[in-house]
Amino acid sequence: MELFFDLVFVFALTQISHLILEKMSWKGLAEAAVAFSAVWLAWIYTTWAGNWAEPERLPVRIMLICVMLASLILAVVLPHAFEDGGLVFALCYVAIQIGRTLFMVYAMHGSEGADARNMLRIAIWFMVSAVVWIAGALLAEGWERLGWWLVALAIEYAGPFALFRVPFLGSSKIDDWTISGHHMAERCALFIIIALGEGIVVTGATFAGEEFTATNLSAFLIAFSGSVLMWWIYFDTGARRGSELIEQHSEPGRVARNAYTYLHMPIVIGMIGGAVADELLLAHPDHHASHQLVAFTCGGMALYLLGVGFFKKGASTHLRFPLSHLAGLSLFGWLGAYAWLVHLPALLFGVLGVTVLLVVAVWEWFSLHGGWQERLDDWRKPT
Repeated sequence: MELFFDLVFVFALTQISHLILEKMSWKGLAEAAVAFSAVWLAWIYTTWAGNWAEPERLPVRIMLICVMLASLILAVVLPHAFEDGGLVFALCYVAIQIGRTLFMVYAMHGSEGADARNMLRIAIWFMVSAVVWIAGALLAEGWERLGWWLVALAIEYAGPFALFRVPFLGSSKIDDWTISGHHMAERCALFIIIALGEGIVVTGATFAGEEFTATNLSAFLIAFSGSVLMWWIYFDTGARRGSELIEQHSEPGRVARNAYTYLHMPIVIGMIGGAVADELLLAHPDHHASHQLVAFTCGGMALYLLGVGFFKKGASTHLRFPLSHLAGLSLFGWLGAYAWLVHLPALLFGVLGVTVLLVVAVWEWFSLHGGWQERLDDWRKPT
């Protein structure tokens, strides 16, 4: 049921990519950032709810289907959220957050009083932010609406750090957030797959609409290679170590809040930036690398490596940022600065970007799985 639920967010992430491509301005980027922040919260809070509500039960299934429907409508109007679709976007988002949380209050009542109170506190925080969401949709447009909704998001993102303190109801405790670490790690890993899938959907759709030439095929192979390497960098060790950390940690709620609720945001944002860069490359593979292509490739991949690096840092035994990721960040910085000043051919720039990701993946692989000779010996062994 949760996998079925996730399908809506493939469309939502695609809509965010299209919003960036259609507007291609600072205002468009700000609008996309706000839209993504809302979409992420709608998804991650539903994931938290899935830790306590069994998706195989009929009432929970009905709740998830209702959230799916509201999320689908929200995704449809997302490109027009800062224009004439603002009220529909705000109402759908508010309905998702308040409706699901009140359902959880009902579902938990009588079994775990502390958990039910936690959900009630969260519902009250969402009710406060709902006033700002709807006011922004009714009273403002453009940059003003953006400001209103940034305030609403600030309230919601501050909630977990404030432990959802509410007058007369007190505040939550980290000990109250007893969750299934395996479930949280698995769900976030699946969202990474969704983000990668969104990139592949955008790449495939763009390539299908272009003439089948050697140049277009080269651009397609570059985009595909980038997606594969992003998958490799996250899933080779990061996903497994993160799952082991949260399963064994004495405070899984704290790990889920820091490592999964927040640190996965730059990872997914970086993937969306990479998807935009792939579409820009596929649109003009025979041109020089534009400033937009350079910014979304290097900026998106830097965000991705930064998020994955901090995620792996928290899950490692020595608590150090991976040196391979630090090297990748440095290389993308140099590549971005050089390509911004010198008009590199788009395909050459794409190859260099993929090469940086390959360096990171290979470096980490051999640093974690043994040296070159050990790996060659393992490959020679019969299976």
